[in-house]
Amino acid sequence: MEAWAKELGGISYPLISDFWPHGQVAKKYGVFRDDGRSERAIFVIDKKGIIRYIDVHDIDDLPVNQIIFDVIMEMDPESGRHFMDLPDVGEMPTADVVMYCTSWCPDCEHARNWLKDHYIEFLEINVNEYPQAAAYVRSQANGNLVSPTFSIHGQAVVDFDKERLRKLLNIDE
Repeated sequence: MEAWAKELGGISYPLISDFWPHGQVAKKYGVFRDDGRSERAIFVIDKKGIIRYIDVHDIDDLPVNQIIFDVIMEMDPESGRHFMDLPDVGEMPTADVVMYCTSWCPDCEHARNWLKDHYIEFLEINVNEYPQAAAYVRSQANGNLVSPTFSIHGQAVVDFDKERLRKLLNIDE
């Protein structure tokens, strides 16, 4: 939760997770599945306890942070004002090998180590820092924000697909 709050720009709103007792919050909000797992969900609740936004999505999908920022700005313009002050990131950097990721993605960490182990130089771009990176990933992943996604000499590879990466990077193992 801390990593996600930091990724969102240091939000100060309370965040909760449903670790223990398992499933109690998910049951309350209707996102606990019959198989005993919870859907990945985001609920933005105002100070009066009214749910202002709901996003239930696949575990591999990432939420669109700008939508959450907009909801917070509408609910509480003063507290949400710092989202307006986010720096302009400018033009997105480019390279022959680019990994689009988030700071908290475990598959990104595996991919990062795999690329380094194979002495592949790459540029890492956090999709939460560059809106155009998030748009690119969504365009390659059927509208989903799948992390990691790669651009290898202009060819997209969605998710950590080692076989496809080996082929595009000419790695023999």
